[in-house]
Amino acid sequence: MNKQQTIDLIRQRNHSASAEFLGRFDEASLEVYLRRLSQIAGHRGRTSRWVRSTTSPAVTTRSAA
Repeated sequence: MNKQQTIDLIRQRNHSASAEFLGRFDEASLEVYLRRLSQIAGHRGRTSRWVRSTTSPAVTTRSAA
């Protein structure tokens, strides 16, 4: 799947995400986000769980440019 196809699938699930905004991210990041959106669209409730990927930090900061 190419970047534009991934963006299209994300926008089907998250209508508030603009194509311009999503276009700023690399393909790997978009695929991780799409997987997350797909997971949360499924089972919900007390027994549902989400496990953060070990490749992504729990807290990030941005320094002023």
